Amino acid sequence: MEIFGGFMVMMSILTLFLAVVWLIMPFVVFAIKGKQERMLEILETMETRLTAIETRLQAKESTIEPSQSLPAVEKVILSEPVEHKIDLDVSPVV
Repeated sequence: MEIFGGFMVMMSILTLFLAVVWLIMPFVVFAIKGKQERMLEILETMETRLTAIETRLQAKESTIEPSQSLPAVEKVILSEPVEHKIDLDVSPVV
């Protein structure tokens, strides 16, 4: 009889845990869904803004004559590689 009583206590604790998870889960799902919809709206506005920027850039590039080419970007080459030194000396503070 004692084993059956302990088993029932364990099952009731497990059932209580599952009930709490069952009640909380919809709020978690809807919160994630709301965040996902908001991110989708933000991405759509970013896409429209980028499309507008690309259109303006293409219009600007078409007005530039071939003799007026854009300035070339020069590459910066370091003469010596830069080394980063880390001091690993751990001395006790007195």
